Amino acid sequence: MSSFQDLRIVDNFYQTSSYFPMPTVLVGTCAENGQTNLGAYSLCFPYYIAGKDRYAMLLECRNSSNTAQNILRGSKVSLNFIPDDKKYFREAVRLGFPGDTTEEKMKHCIFTLEKGLAEGDRPLVVKEAFQVFECSWNSALENASEDRAGCLEGYEPPYRNFNGITSKFGAHFILNIDKILMKEKYRNAIVNGVRAKDFPAVPVDYGYRDSTNFWCSSFKRPYPEKIQAKEGNVQSVVYAAKRIDPDVTFTDGACAKLTKIPRVFLKAALTQMVKIAKEEGISVIDEAALEIINDKRRQEKKS
Repeated sequence: MSSFQDLRIVDNFYQTSSYFPMPTVLVGTCAENGQTNLGAYSLCFPYYIAGKDRYAMLLECRNSSNTAQNILRGSKVSLNFIPDDKKYFREAVRLGFPGDTTEEKMKHCIFTLEKGLAEGDRPLVVKEAFQVFECSWNSALENASEDRAGCLEGYEPPYRNFNGITSKFGAHFILNIDKILMKEKYRNAIVNGVRAKDFPAVPVDYGYRDSTNFWCSSFKRPYPEKIQAKEGNVQSVVYAAKRIDPDVTFTDGACAKLTKIPRVFLKAALTQMVKIAKEEGISVIDEAALEIINDKRRQEKKS
C-alpha cells in the first residue's frame, strides 16, 4: 500500500494543491506615464540556460495585471530579488495585491528605486535587492508581438503555446537577460569562491497560500555537501580529446588531470580548452599548458 494519498489538482495547483518553494521577485515594468511599477511574483524561473546565443527567464502572470499590460506595451523588465526581511515580504505581499493602479501602489512604496546598468529607457531597479536581472521580452517568439495591451476582462483565443497571451486570463513572457546586477559583496563571493557565510539572505515563498495568508520561510545559512565525483578512465579522456581538433593534441599527463570532469560535460570542456589553446598559440596541451588554459578560463569567468 502506498504511503501517499491522492489530492485533487485544481487551478493554481502550485498554491492550492501543493507546497512548492519559489523565489520572491519584484518585477519592475514601465507604466504608460513612464513611472516604474513593481509587482510581486514567484512564478519566475530560468528558461534558456545554455546552448543558445542568449540567456532567458520565464515569467508567468495574470494577463490583466499591470505587469503583463506594461510588458505588452513596452517589453523592458527588471527582476529584483529582495533579501529576507519581514518588512520587505510584507511590502511584496501588498505590491502583489491586484486592482491597484501604479500610482496607488507606488505612492507609499518602501523600496528605493534607482537607475540600472542596461542602456535605453527601462524600469528603475530596487536598490535594496541583492541582485537584479535587467531583461527584454522576446516578443518575436511565437509572433507574440501581435498581442496587444488593453483587454482587462480576459483575452479571447487563439492563444500562444508558451510566449505572450496563453489563455483567457494567463500570460507567459520569455525574458532575455540583458544584464545581471549584483551587490559587490555577493559578486566578489561568486568570482573568488563562495563560502556558507557569503550567501545572501534569500526568502522562500512557501508556495501554499489560503484566502488569508501568503507564507514565507526565513533564510538559514546553507551548508555544503561534497560532490561525489566519479573519476573517469584516463583512456576515455584520451579517446575524447583526440576527436576534438586534429590541430591540437593533449598529452596523457594532461588527460590524467581531467578525469574528474563528468562524462556528460567532457566534450564541452575539451572544446573550450582547445579554443583557448588556439587563441594562445598552443598546439600541444601538456600539464603546463593546461595550467595556462585553466587560468584563462578562470579569468573569463571573473570578467
